[in-house]
Parts: sequence; structure tokens; C-alpha cells
Amino acid sequence: MTNKNEVLVKNQKMGDNVLARVKSLETQGDLKFPENYSPENAMKSAMLTLQDLKGSKKDGYKPALEFANPNSIANALMDMVVQGLNPAKNQGYFIMYGDKVQFQRSYLGTMAVTRRVTGAKEINAEVIFEGDEVKYKTKNGKIVDLEHSQSFGNRDSKKIIGAYATVVFEDESKNYTEIMSFEEIEEAWKQSQMVYDGKFKEDGTHRRFPQEMAKKTVINRACKKLLNSSDDSSLLSSEIKNRDNRQRKEILDAEEEANANKELLEFEEVPHIEATDVTNFEEVEDIKEAPAQQTIEDEEPF
Repeated sequence: MTNKNEVLVKNQKMGDNVLARVKSLETQGDLKFPENYSPENAMKSAMLTLQDLKGSKKDGYKPALEFANPNSIANALMDMVVQGLNPAKNQGYFIMYGDKVQFQRSYLGTMAVTRRVTGAKEINAEVIFEGDEVKYKTKNGKIVDLEHSQSFGNRDSKKIIGAYATVVFEDESKNYTEIMSFEEIEEAWKQSQMVYDGKFKEDGTHRRFPQEMAKKTVINRACKKLLNSSDDSSLLSSEIKNRDNRQRKEILDAEEEANANKELLEFEEVPHIEATDVTNFEEVEDIKEAPAQQTIEDEEPF
């Protein structure tokens, strides 16, 4: 057996252990997943993604699985599953920090979590160009009745003056809009050294696709406000959750017993968690890139 195969087998076993730990927490009622989320499918996608993750130039771009701290991989996988996200849907990515792996939520992942937690119907964003007419009112500090008139000829990436995002609900009175000037957007981008190191990288994603990156930034800002002020009112009723938990528990009990003798990893303490209850969010998370070890600009811009 080659060294590469040994690494793959070892990490597959680690993935199985993480999944066993997840199922154990779910069985105990300490972890609940959103409807239609499959932690098994997410784990399979994650393990395939991790096989392509590389170290830094200093590490000779060695495959991450060959030298990364095993417990950091396990906890990154756990972080992904707890949030109810799947890298196959571009809802997050794995990043190397030295010899440690971390899972970072993408803006698509943030949108998914926001819809689950708040019950939002959709999340839309638009860029404002020079020459556009934008009118809105504020009521109790909240933007309402936003109207945006735009001529196609105004759509010039060199003339972006701002962007806004609206989280739409069935009850339109709950709609939430966040608006940012382009100066505010660029200040957010400057928080990443991979984007701005004294000046913006002209060949970087944020200069090549400013419209899409501006939308991402304002979406992240809008979602952050709602996530940090949300409760569990949008989750399934207790009666339905209890029924589903009982049905799943009957299946998991047998699987947990079969996995009881597997090697244990050092997981970080996991308190009682709803997979959709995620409020630890960085405003510029989608553009916050790792130091020299790994760049996030490899991610598809849109």
C-alpha cells in the first residue's frame, strides 16, 4: 500500500469517527439538523474537497491531509455539520492555517443559514451605479419603501457608487434592507491582506468582478444583522421535532452501538446546538482570506 493510500484510509477512518460522534450527539438530543439536511452526504463531499486542499509554498504545496493536525480536521468537519452546510453546494470551504484546517462559511452558506433561522423567503442584492435614482424612507431606523430606477447604460463597473441587499419575508412588513456606499464596501475589503496590501490587487477577484463582490459584501452585512438578532421561532414545532427525533433515534441507536469501539478523536466541547443557530459571523467573512498559506480568491466569484 502506498503512502498516499495509507493517508486516504486514515482520513476516511477519521471521517467515519466524526460522523459517529455527530450521530451520537444527535441521538442524545444535543444536536439537531435542519430539514432535508444529510450529514452523511455533506461529510462525503467534505472528504473529497479535503483531498484537494494544499499547504503553503513553505510546505511545498504538500497535500493538507498528509501533515494537517488530525484534530483540526475533525473539528473543521464538525463545524461544517453543526452549521448544516455542504461544500458541494459552495456553502463553505476549508482553509489551511499553518498545520491546522478550518472551515469557513461562504456567502452562499450564510444565505442558507439566514433563510433557515429567520424563515426568509429570499435574499436579493443589487448594485447602484452612477446615474441611478435611489429613493427610500427610514422608519424607526429601518430602511423602507426603497425604489431603484436604473438605465442599462449606467451599468459600468467603474462607476459603482453603492449596493443594497433585501431579505424578503412572506410578511413584507418584516423585510429588511441594508445599503452601503462603495466607500464602505471597499473599507470592508481592506480588512483582508490578500485583497488589499496598501493597494488593491488589480488581478484579484474584487477588482475583476466588483459588482458580484459588492453584492456578496452587502448580503453578508444584511445577514449578520438578522442572524445576530434571531431566535428559534422559525424552527419546526416541538411536536414535529420530537416525532422526527424519535424516528431517527431508533435507527441511530443501532448504528451508534456498531461504532462504539472506533478510535476516538479529541473533539472540542459541543454544547446543546441547533444546526441553524449560528450567530458567530464575521462581516467580511466571504472576503477574509487566509494569510500566505491559502487564498480564497480561488473560489468562483459568482
